[in-house]
Amino acid sequence: MAEAHAKNHDYHIIDPSPWPLIGSISAFMMASGFVTWWKDIPLAGMHIGAFIFGAGIIGVIYTMISWWTDVVREANTGSHTRVVQLHHRYGMIMFIASEVMFFVAWFWAYFDAALYPNDPMQYARVETLGGVWPPKGIETFDPWHLPLLNTLILLTSGTTVTWAHHALLENDRKGLKMGLWLTIALGVVFSFVQAYEYSHAAFGFKGNIYGATFFMATGFHGAHVIIGTIFLAVCLLRVYRGDFTPKQHLGFEFAAWYWHFVDVVWLFLFASIYVWGFGGGGAGGH
Repeated sequence: MAEAHAKNHDYHIIDPSPWPLIGSISAFMMASGFVTWWKDIPLAGMHIGAFIFGAGIIGVIYTMISWWTDVVREANTGSHTRVVQLHHRYGMIMFIASEVMFFVAWFWAYFDAALYPNDPMQYARVETLGGVWPPKGIETFDPWHLPLLNTLILLTSGTTVTWAHHALLENDRKGLKMGLWLTIALGVVFSFVQAYEYSHAAFGFKGNIYGATFFMATGFHGAHVIIGTIFLAVCLLRVYRGDFTPKQHLGFEFAAWYWHFVDVVWLFLFASIYVWGFGGGGAGGH
């Protein structure tokens, strides 16, 4: 009987899991709660959007922790064969590709407004922007100050995560830990610098297309930096637990991929929004 039920293939048949259903319900609560909260829409006569949003956030976080804990357990018990790892890589590639298209949408919105500020088909835009980009009255950030500092921070973090990856391949646990610690620290510093920059912005999110596109593009990138920092912190915790070997480290590899993606997106943001769109030069008067 044991031989009849023996695994004779390289695929992993997942056990029944509640996390897809719980995650979907939590995500719906988070999205609907956010909309009703910000739009101040009463539900059954009560303004409970913030509570629904909070419950959804807790559900999403709980789902991620529980689901990924199951995935780590599968990896450590040998369920992630070479075939399964290949399919995980395909999945991560498609996820990053979807993230690329997500940021393409914000770049598209930014360049649509920047390249056609005096479009005669959009009279409201001409009146609002004054026919130039950046719009009249908008004082943009100097790209060679904090934005350049953050660029250097992220580029350095890309080298430290690569160092950690090579250390792992050579089974150098000390170098792996040091590289991860430095990358996480640089990610935290980047987030603090960007928060400081936001607090000194001479324009707001509301009332103008420049502020809306600027904060949406750079803000979502900042959110991705925070997510990537958490991703790497989880990898560091797993390293201290003894996980990852030179031949089995898919979780760390995906974290490194994600971090490099964040680096590349920032380079495009820095070049297009900060440098090209600099009001003191660059795009001024477009």
